Amino acid sequence: LVLRALVLMREKTGVSGRYFHVNLIKKVPAQGGLGGGSGNAATAMFGANELLGRPATPEQMVEWSGELGSDITFFLSRGSAYCTGRGEILTPVPPFAEPGTGVCIVKPAGGLSTPEVFRALDYSKLSATDPEELLGRFREEGVMTGWENYVNDLEAPAFSVMPALADLKEELVAAGFDRVLMSGSGSSIFCIGKPSEGDTFFERFGARKDVDVFPTYFINRGDGVGDWFEE
Repeated sequence: LVLRALVLMREKTGVSGRYFHVNLIKKVPAQGGLGGGSGNAATAMFGANELLGRPATPEQMVEWSGELGSDITFFLSRGSAYCTGRGEILTPVPPFAEPGTGVCIVKPAGGLSTPEVFRALDYSKLSATDPEELLGRFREEGVMTGWENYVNDLEAPAFSVMPALADLKEELVAAGFDRVLMSGSGSSIFCIGKPSEGDTFFERFGARKDVDVFPTYFINRGDGVGDWFEE
């Protein structure tokens, strides 16, 4: 996907004969519903544009990214966005969480196939709540909005494909996190806030062989032209 992103940038900008040395260090777990590959592609597009002297505008890169995949567009945002269509239509929104707000990613050892999850989806059971209404609640209340506003229609089919994932979510809710939801098509679950048992949770879950735990936090990139996401 990174190589395709670089080819796309050369084609769209008309800058030929320029090649790049890429060192890809994967930190986002695969088959986790976290968009790791899409984030890599977005970073490659941004980096190539910088190295080529910024021949493309941010808006152009957002438009072009839809040719590579549905999720790449989001990673070209400032870190918070409302995405519609296949995910490629991007509307920037202010951050719903203060930078540094804790979020813990818990990833089972097994992954999930996105096509398999969609095959298990019962379209008659999709949420009837207007996404614009949900967006409004997040705008007003931030990430601590009510549990009922955390909607992922792919949870139910993912749990039917991997029943142990439903059990894991129940464990994480019981651990005392503020909000818990499956990410994308799974199999990762994100947990906002801190567990009630503090470091004991991370010691206990960190010792398990069936899950990986990634304590992290919310970030957004700066408003400058050359700003990208930084730890």
